Amino acid sequence: MPEIRNLTLNFGPQHPAAHGVLRLVLEMDGEVIERADPHIGLLHRATEKLAEHKHYVQSLPYMDRLDYVSMMCNEHAYVLAIEKLLGIEAPVRAQYIRVMFDEITRILNHLLWLGAHAMDVGAMSMFIYCFREREDLMDCYEAVSGARLHAAYYRPGGVYRDLPDTMPRFEKSKFHSEKEFARLNANRQGSLLDFIEDFTNRFPAIVDEYETLLTNNRIWKQRTVGIGVVSPERALQLGLTGPMLRGSGVAWDLRKKQPYAVYDRVDFDIPVGINGDSYDRYLVRVEEMRQANRIIRQCVDWLRENPGPVMVDNHKVAPPPRAEMKADMEALIHHFKLFSEGINVPEGEVYAAVEHPKGEFGIYLVSDGANKPYRMKIRAPGFAHLAALDEMVRGHMLADVVTVIGTQDIVFGEIDR
Repeated sequence: MPEIRNLTLNFGPQHPAAHGVLRLVLEMDGEVIERADPHIGLLHRATEKLAEHKHYVQSLPYMDRLDYVSMMCNEHAYVLAIEKLLGIEAPVRAQYIRVMFDEITRILNHLLWLGAHAMDVGAMSMFIYCFREREDLMDCYEAVSGARLHAAYYRPGGVYRDLPDTMPRFEKSKFHSEKEFARLNANRQGSLLDFIEDFTNRFPAIVDEYETLLTNNRIWKQRTVGIGVVSPERALQLGLTGPMLRGSGVAWDLRKKQPYAVYDRVDFDIPVGINGDSYDRYLVRVEEMRQANRIIRQCVDWLRENPGPVMVDNHKVAPPPRAEMKADMEALIHHFKLFSEGINVPEGEVYAAVEHPKGEFGIYLVSDGANKPYRMKIRAPGFAHLAALDEMVRGHMLADVVTVIGTQDIVFGEIDR
């Protein structure tokens, strides 16, 4: 008898459905997966090591580059860790701004996930639909920080600056008619809050559009129902968090269970799945977009009514206003020392976690009293999810591997770090 051996197949790292630089070594019996071995480290950028050689504020932009789809949520965990060590709290207005942008980031993340996941499974037009809405939210990022992607907007003690009173508008060009310009700039006549409010009014109907395309679509259900099933007990054992855990029926959400910022002051629900398959995780994330929209709306209403500072008034932590710095010697010294030396953080260790769009994103900081961290460890949600990939794909077909990678919503910046 001829010896029958399993086929070993390389999936990635340049595969369009590998979502970054994942290399999977698949052991296959014909079309069926016997074993999946994820090889990571192809995007390793030594973020944790670099943080030991930069002072605290200089390390902040590295956070955006971890999960480059959920920029401000990464920053939030980092600044919370520093604030815990310093024993300070950001002003309430800054906390509302942070919560609002966390939820804008959640929608941004889920839109990219939905577009890419649907396209991997074969629904091409979803990608274009989702990017239409991402564009509006990217404009909010740009209006507030000057950057579309890597914002570096949160700072220890608050946020970089208050919300702008005007929105950037489209400039006239020979390629568009006057009527077209009036349409493009219709919701950009007021402040950033007006623009966000207009978005929150439109968004529920847009999510309905996505659901019309997918939720009861026969092909979509054939590709996702019963694929990558994880039981609630196993999900907890594997360290799954976020929609991966809630999709299995565990109602764990740090925003409710361990509230940070002002999440205990806003009203929202935690969507939970039943079957723990790819379809349930899809439903959970779609409902999360609706709930994020609710939170953003509440933050907009509060921010309209309550002006105030967005940065602590402690010049050992936050730079003085520029006008003050140009007129007062004391302020100039504070400014110079902050930007050359950074913040001296008291000795100690701390862990701060946020409910990131992908799960629990945590920062563990150890300080020896200097202006740089002694050690920093990042708890990336995608890392634990990828570890569960082997278990989730066993017994499935090759095409289902793509579905499972999509349902995990992995981004390699945070996995390889």
